Amino acid sequence: MSKITLTAASRVGNIRSNNEDMVYAYDKFVRNDAYSTEFLTERSDRFLIALADGMGGHQAGEVASEMAVDNLRFYVNDIPSGLTSDEFRDSMHLWLHSINSTINGRGRVNPVQREMGTTLVSVILYNGKYYWMNCGDSRLYRFRDGVLKQLTTDHSLNMLNGEAKHSNVLTNCIGAGCKDSYIDLCEFTDDFLPGDSYLLCSDGLNDMITDEHIQQLMTMNSTADELCNAAVDAGGFDNVSVCVFHVSAEENY
Repeated sequence: MSKITLTAASRVGNIRSNNEDMVYAYDKFVRNDAYSTEFLTERSDRFLIALADGMGGHQAGEVASEMAVDNLRFYVNDIPSGLTSDEFRDSMHLWLHSINSTINGRGRVNPVQREMGTTLVSVILYNGKYYWMNCGDSRLYRFRDGVLKQLTTDHSLNMLNGEAKHSNVLTNCIGAGCKDSYIDLCEFTDDFLPGDSYLLCSDGLNDMITDEHIQQLMTMNSTADELCNAAVDAGGFDNVSVCVFHVSAEENY
């Protein structure tokens, strides 16, 4: 049994007029808000923490991110108990195919939502095992013994856009007309250790502040809201969403 202490926050930033990100923080959707909770892992055979960064404009991105996270929440809760790791993996690939078709289909029906899509990064407890899942360039980091490490790989190209300015071009996402979406899915149960902290974020965080700065803030036990504020203070060119959770030592509970 472990105790998870979690904070989540999502901000519109300084430039955009609406927030296309969506966070699901264990039991609450978070957008334009901050949230904190704690829970014991033994009280459920599954839980979900997920963060999505929508795209598409005309408020369509916020529709795609909410659809993906909400659909994943229902799906994880409804998966039968007792699947093996391979069966769970297959099940999540089926989910991706389904939600990708749903979001793309919604875009074909409604011209305002055409080409809408979203990234997704999540941590899932299922059947006593921990998994992380990634599609796009939202990130999962682990903070252990004062060192920050990115666990996910960005599905994007870092492009030079004049005057040494870089922009990320997504190569994989959910929706946005993408027919060959894929997920990276990793079981990391044996590496999910007491004392670890994990950070999920949209690129509105890591595009604004460096990993070194994020590591400093994690060393200071900064909340998700404080991390979002750091990105906004650095320019806030995009929506920024963060979820941070800490795993407490089992013997304390």
